[in-house]
Amino acid sequence: MIAAILFCGSLQVKAQNNDVKLYFGTEEMPDLIKCLPPPPDTIGVDFAHDIMRYMWGKTQRNDSVRAALVFRDAVWNYDSLFAVFSVPFGLEISKDGTPEIYKYLVNSLSTIDQTRVKPKAYYHRKRPFERFHEHMLTRYEEAELSGEGSYPSGHSQRGYAVALLLSEVNPAHADTLMARGFVYGESRVIAGAHWQSDVDASRLCAAIGVSRLHTSPEFLAQLEKAQLEFKSLTGALPSTDDCSQFVNLADAVPDAILELRYYSTYNFVGARVDGYEEPVALLTRQAADSLRAVSDDLLKQGYRLKIYDAYRPQCAVDHFVRWAANVNDTVMKPYFYPEVPRDRLFELGYIAERSGHTRGSTIDLTLFDMATEKEVDMGGTFDWFGRESHPDYGGNPETGKYKGNAKITAEQFHNRMILREAMMRHGFKPINEEWWHFTLNNEPFPDTYFTFPVKKLH
Repeated sequence: MIAAILFCGSLQVKAQNNDVKLYFGTEEMPDLIKCLPPPPDTIGVDFAHDIMRYMWGKTQRNDSVRAALVFRDAVWNYDSLFAVFSVPFGLEISKDGTPEIYKYLVNSLSTIDQTRVKPKAYYHRKRPFERFHEHMLTRYEEAELSGEGSYPSGHSQRGYAVALLLSEVNPAHADTLMARGFVYGESRVIAGAHWQSDVDASRLCAAIGVSRLHTSPEFLAQLEKAQLEFKSLTGALPSTDDCSQFVNLADAVPDAILELRYYSTYNFVGARVDGYEEPVALLTRQAADSLRAVSDDLLKQGYRLKIYDAYRPQCAVDHFVRWAANVNDTVMKPYFYPEVPRDRLFELGYIAERSGHTRGSTIDLTLFDMATEKEVDMGGTFDWFGRESHPDYGGNPETGKYKGNAKITAEQFHNRMILREAMMRHGFKPINEEWWHFTLNNEPFPDTYFTFPVKKLH
């Protein structure tokens, strides 16, 4: 029975969203049978409380407003769930209107949803309407829910998990979000679908699931995208043209070679990018100081740094967005994105409406070999939109161990690791999609997006 329910559950997740990406498989998530107490037996005081709450729920059905809320909360799909929480969240949630928040919720809930299936089948607890042979308020659910198992409540787990997840995106509304999550679970008691103890356990299940998600780098990255999208759509992202905390990279790291692609026409846009008024590179003072330490480290190994891009003004990012919308412009496709559909560049993370570069502490770079006087072979060019650009394409970046494939040689992978390890030693963090991209761990302006143009600072 457990296997059958697990199979059906996985089909339901796939049916709801073909693009869902699970952060963990079922076996990697906490086993709720080991985490939860068993449901109350039928002779103890805890079950008596469940019965009293069931009777209380029946009285609430006489309130037409509360009854209408029960019907709304009963709809079992993500879009209806997100619509319920859009009001306390302060922003309408939809696949098209808030794609990053939508993806964040769907991927997270689909991962957490897996956990409830096993305890439901294991305990196979009778639902209130089944035990008392009475109709639910939402009668249309009875045929589907009969015999399914009541403990824990899937609806309540979803509702409370959404409240927790959205509270991280908009913490200013955490109180109203959590209150709505509480009411969402309470609706299942009023409907007659669940016992109070089912709902109480589900809140714990949601907290356990969200806690596990925080150990996933992919989840944390998507959370950051959701937060940025929320701030952008609500006007909460601060921006400024104050360049007083920036320095000329040529002054701070004099040994670095500058090949600033966005000042030239050799880039994926095929033209000089808006905001690049002079062929200079700018960084925050803190990032520049750390990069000088990287340069000094690599000079001892026979390398110089070659810089492709540093600070990027918001107008440049806006230029990328406009370019991506023009699907007929494919001049540079053979050189930078031959296998990636133009309309998927945002979805796949190659282009974003808000870039870490605009915060001033992100750098794109490679190595230059002083002995050969050539750029080091990294197995791919800067801004190549494809799987080959991922640091783990040729091996495991955590261990530095090469894993053979047809496109990245052992030497190329090793070269990538030389750059990566030097950057990480001196306070920069990499990303999963681009071997050349690094951001200062303790960046001084994590929430500020600068607007001044790229030109030499005096």
